[in-house]
Amino acid sequence: MASPAQSKAVAEYRKRSVKQVVVRFFPKDAELYGWVRSQGGAAYLRDLAQADRLARGEVGDDGALPVG
Repeated sequence: MASPAQSKAVAEYRKRSVKQVVVRFFPKDAELYGWVRSQGGAAYLRDLAQADRLARGEVGDDGALPVG
């Protein structure tokens, strides 16, 4: 169990550093939602976006192709 100070530090770090994107699936997209969930959810969407970015040959802010 984390101490209160550690929990506060983690919460502050997440607020400052972690970015979030929300995707909503309406009832008509239930099948697509199920597919995304079965493939790993957020990790699948992250990997899909990364693969698309690489396929397009887009580079990162530092001029290098993204890794992993």
